[in-house]
Amino acid sequence: MPVSDETKRAVRERAKYLCEYCHSSERLSASRFTIDHITPRSLGGSDKLENLALACRRCNERRYNFVASIDPESKETVPIFNPRLQRWDEHFVWVDQGILIEGITPIGRATCIRLDLNDTRYPEKDSIRETRRFWLKTGLHPP
Repeated sequence: MPVSDETKRAVRERAKYLCEYCHSSERLSASRFTIDHITPRSLGGSDKLENLALACRRCNERRYNFVASIDPESKETVPIFNPRLQRWDEHFVWVDQGILIEGITPIGRATCIRLDLNDTRYPEKDSIRETRRFWLKTGLHPP
């Protein structure tokens, strides 16, 4: 059963129309963001509000059904960022004037890697970094 339009609207409003992982703005995007299941349905997650997050397409696709990743510093497996239980600014900071997201905790670092929040895997392609540079020039970024 798909998530209801009313629930989708509530998720968008709660997130203030920002991807809850990379903080891209849905209002600046060419397409609507997706509703992400923090605990994926495939792992028993529900459609309840406390299990849903607003995610841009790139974060949603990279997150897939992962709930953990490896912290590159400690080499430990840790849960990825959960926007219902954790605050973004306790795990991430903007660097390079808002072009890059840096993880400052094991969860933040592991999430940056798993979701490739700075498009480091495919630097030759148009990247989120270029988009953030544009948004920065318009004064609309960082949020």
